[in-house]
Amino acid sequence: MTTPAELLRSFARTRASLGGEEVTYWWSGDVYSWAPDEPYQRAFGFEGLNVSRLVQDAEAGPGGYRLLTREAAFYLDPTTRDILESWQDLPVVHVWNDPANQTWRPFPIPTTELGGQICFSMEIPLAYPSPLPVAQYPAHSAGDTYKALELFQFFADRADLAGPDPSVPATMSWSRMSPWLPWMARGQRPGGLTFHCRGRKLGSYAEVPERTRAYIAGHHPEFAHAPDEWSEPNETSWTYFRKLNPPTASGR
Repeated sequence: MTTPAELLRSFARTRASLGGEEVTYWWSGDVYSWAPDEPYQRAFGFEGLNVSRLVQDAEAGPGGYRLLTREAAFYLDPTTRDILESWQDLPVVHVWNDPANQTWRPFPIPTTELGGQICFSMEIPLAYPSPLPVAQYPAHSAGDTYKALELFQFFADRADLAGPDPSVPATMSWSRMSPWLPWMARGQRPGGLTFHCRGRKLGSYAEVPERTRAYIAGHHPEFAHAPDEWSEPNETSWTYFRKLNPPTASGR
């Protein structure tokens, strides 16, 4: 793993599969709230999955890929770990991101050698105009600029990466700092949320916990599979909330 193209190929085998078959990642963790002069609190449990398919990206040239994915995730009662339908008398809006696609071109992916493991790190700061402007969504928007920080780590064994298989076993961690979720109706109150999760690449979608598979089957069964074709733009929790709650002339 020396050139950016070689690094990306190893990362692609870790994150997905060069063989083009569907790959499911599942993760679990918690969501913590923070605000000035208030203690940190575990607000929710969190569980989710991503189903992806890797394809060659002809537009990117040699060594480029497109990752076609859908991802669903659910806010849980922090104690019972049951999927929530309401929180403080407000309806919970779970994560239904379709699509959540990525384009990969060779670049020097940060890696750390951990004995017999390799860790691939992704640090993604986000800042762009919010899909929920304050003027239209005063109760649901923290600001006119959406700002968040996504931190990913993917771990694979060096011995597996040295082998010929198109996909290798892997584990992952994910942390995220974000504003309050729109459906929490916190407006411009100072503070936000920190997500802290860990997970692994499954052998198949059938290994997703039965409760979670049943919830997906009963609400959006298409999330059991990756998209067949590339589409854009990507869905996010903020754009999905806007679809469910279109703005009115007087705001919200």
